[in-house]
Amino acid sequence: MKYVEGFLVAVPRANKELYLQHAAQAAPLFKEFGVTRMVECWEDDVPDGKLTDFRRAVQAKEDEAVVFSWFEYPSKEVRDAANAKMTSDPRLQRMGESMPFDGKRMIFGGFAPILDV
Repeated sequence: MKYVEGFLVAVPRANKELYLQHAAQAAPLFKEFGVTRMVECWEDDVPDGKLTDFRRAVQAKEDEAVVFSWFEYPSKEVRDAANAKMTSDPRLQRMGESMPFDGKRMIFGGFAPILDV
């Protein structure tokens, strides 16, 4: 069964095009490491919650949009191997130095699908 890694990040609205370019440049590398599908979603209808919400989760500022994205892998094993390669790949390390968002506020995690209809 597939494996999914999800991401949530706050991106300055002024950096939308830079973010899109950054993601597009990284996509071939992620595919090289085993990602079968990469989806990037820009905030469109993200309401404020009473206790929790997406904006609070990443400490989004007023001038920032929330981006929700995910990678699909063939398996958790492929994801684990990909993450090991990504952390040591000099191309991604260079890209990490010029991210158009604050990576310290990124939330991410791996998920095993339990329903796919």
